[in-house]
Amino acid sequence: MERPPILLNLSQVNINDINIAGGKNASLGEMIKNMESLGIKIPGGFIITVKGYYDFLEYNYLDEFITKTLSEIDSDDLLLLKKSSEAIRKRIIEGHFPYHLRKQIEEAYEKLSAEYGTENVDVAVRSSATTEDSPNASFAGQQDTYLNVCGIKSLSNAIKNCFASLYTERAISYRKSFGFGKQQIALSVCVQKMVRSDIGTSGVAFSLDTETGFKDVVVINASYGLGQPIVEGAVAPDEFVVHKPTLDKGYPSIIERKLGSKDQKMIYSDSFQKRVDIVSTTEEEARSFCLKDEHVLQLARWVSQIEKYYSELKGYWCPMDVEWALDGHTEQLYILQARPETVHSLVNKNKIVNYSIKPSENKEKLLQGIAIGNKIGAGKVKKVTGLKEEIFGINFQKGDVLLAEMTDPDWEPLMKIASAIITQKGGRTCHAAIVARELGVPAIVACTNAMSVLTEGQEVTISCAEGDTGFVYNGVLATEQSVLDLNNLPATVTPVMLNIGSPDTAFKYAELPHGGIGLARLEFIINNYIKIHPLALLNTASLSDKELKKEIELLTVNYKSAEDYFVDKLSQGIAKIAASCYPKNVIVRFSDFKSNEYANLKGGKYFEPEEENPMIGWRGASRYYSEVYKDAFGLECKAIRKVRDKMGLDNVIVMVPFCRTVEELKKVYVVMGSYGLERGGNGLQVYLMAELPSNFIMAEEFAEYVDGFSIGSNDLTQLVFGLDRDSSQVAHLYDERNSAIKKMIRMLLEATEDKNVKVGICGQAPSDFPDFAQFLVKEGIDTISVTPDSFATTVEAIAQVENKFRKKAFTVAHNMAAFRLK
Repeated sequence: MERPPILLNLSQVNINDINIAGGKNASLGEMIKNMESLGIKIPGGFIITVKGYYDFLEYNYLDEFITKTLSEIDSDDLLLLKKSSEAIRKRIIEGHFPYHLRKQIEEAYEKLSAEYGTENVDVAVRSSATTEDSPNASFAGQQDTYLNVCGIKSLSNAIKNCFASLYTERAISYRKSFGFGKQQIALSVCVQKMVRSDIGTSGVAFSLDTETGFKDVVVINASYGLGQPIVEGAVAPDEFVVHKPTLDKGYPSIIERKLGSKDQKMIYSDSFQKRVDIVSTTEEEARSFCLKDEHVLQLARWVSQIEKYYSELKGYWCPMDVEWALDGHTEQLYILQARPETVHSLVNKNKIVNYSIKPSENKEKLLQGIAIGNKIGAGKVKKVTGLKEEIFGINFQKGDVLLAEMTDPDWEPLMKIASAIITQKGGRTCHAAIVARELGVPAIVACTNAMSVLTEGQEVTISCAEGDTGFVYNGVLATEQSVLDLNNLPATVTPVMLNIGSPDTAFKYAELPHGGIGLARLEFIINNYIKIHPLALLNTASLSDKELKKEIELLTVNYKSAEDYFVDKLSQGIAKIAASCYPKNVIVRFSDFKSNEYANLKGGKYFEPEEENPMIGWRGASRYYSEVYKDAFGLECKAIRKVRDKMGLDNVIVMVPFCRTVEELKKVYVVMGSYGLERGGNGLQVYLMAELPSNFIMAEEFAEYVDGFSIGSNDLTQLVFGLDRDSSQVAHLYDERNSAIKKMIRMLLEATEDKNVKVGICGQAPSDFPDFAQFLVKEGIDTISVTPDSFATTVEAIAQVENKFRKKAFTVAHNMAAFRLK
């Protein structure tokens, strides 16, 4: 019988060799075999197989000792776990290689060094367990990696340390958490040529959105130097989001960029003993993006291609978690490893669980950071320092909130009993974030000043249920959750669309069977992402407010001009919403701030008039063509054009709000055209927000100049009745279901019946009142757009009335045949 190999080149193993090479190495070998077809680059190397690991244990009489020690461990007894783990690792590290294994390692290292033209090549030594990257758990960060290892003596020590890392406290506890028995695991070690990212860039990429599981994006985290600080959560990296469908069509579709603080980096050390050093980045490095767009796009294409390859190989969708590096000398990208993502790939997409804090609760926000997961947790704050030994001596109880500058993967025994986790550092792809997702524990990372703001024992609530941003609230707040089973939702003929305000929540609702986005508001993006009045940005030089000028300078440091800053930020927000349902339609309403709301933006007080009644004053269309404001409106036009023409998201439709007359609409078109945005250009459709009585009375005239109407029932109701919807004195008269409102809607539908225009509704009424949605269906509305929390109720109400009655025939979404309900 042929003796199993104890050492192999990476190119000699494939995805089926997990029992020989471990999950990480098997995946690397598979990709190296197919580098040419995948179009990627991977550094060469060799592996010590599982047989080599077993030979080492046998030679040092460790099998029986490890089995006996593990059988006595209760992984919930932290002190016993620590003592037993240390005993096993000490015996392994003090062990010796059998001659045949040592000889083959030396020969393989000499050969690898010769391939790269040096006597002692710098290598990375990575652990690869036989259970990692399984369908149920990634085992990310559970075994050790050693970087910039040089020379056979250092290499031998690193290999033994990798063997020993199989028995760290975190690894033993993690395996128990996921049901892996004591004898179900072995280790292979990869020795791989180092990429000189110490003078370049490195990071992690996922072929889906890590928080929502949205499938159509690649999320890339990047920082200067070697990649270990990102993985450990020691730095807040830059983040890039690339849209896969438009990338496949050749568009440079980076739909989001977030600048990380990147205050430190890991580089090669001058010390032979240390091998690597942590140093501070320069101010210029910290405030600049560390990856060029060309590298972001190349990396996204590689990650997308790897996902496609593994999905075809396995016969099912297989999203990927990829580590990569950019060589600072050659500017060449390399893939270092790729493993299947193990959180969202296992989620039942037909069941959507929503968590929320009860509306009756008084939310006092203390802090915010990056949300990990979508759950809510609460408990007493327990501060943990960076000293690993201290976790075994602290009084950490189940349900406590773990607070730290950054979590160490060694803390997994604490993480699994915590109600929530808060860290000051880290990014959404660090090991701690990955483990928190797998354990189902809500976490907030990059929560600045958390260690100083929160006190030991303080009761807090951690909410990751409000989009990309996680919030820490004072006290323990009452929560609720709901489960939406998409299998139980009836099909409707009338497309039900969504009203989306925040780009941060757009991916969250991608799984809903909606017909597109019926209303995307630019006000939210401007207010929360840009924060500066557009005229203040355009006129920075003339501002007398020195503090505001300084703030604008800091915000726009990575841009050619303040105008570019506005256009870039706005286009990213629009693009994220448009990408969430591509190629379905997304109706983007031009900004509709009132003058008092614009005045609240930074710098707004210098450019806004004081109006007695801003609700019916200078807003909407009247702003866009005015000499005072049209340059600011032009920035919105440029952003829309960038999203449609440069990013390829041509599913964006624009909507003009608060347009009083046809003549106003024509003037708006003239301004749009001067900024290269023309109705019909590249298929651009323009809708009118039907919210003024004149829009309904003059519907036939307006219909000649638009592709559709979207009814704004909120403003329509107040203007028909001549009341202020915010006034408590007349609030009892505000009723969108009044017969006067219904008559106006019938007027619009009848006037456009023979016109080639769509009529939908995006106002609040269908969300609040299912019977109003039923009225709209009976009258022949083309689409109904509602808030996400009302989607299921509205769908059920619409299906009920569609089964009984339909007034007029219409074209069904997704190319279904036109029909008439009797």
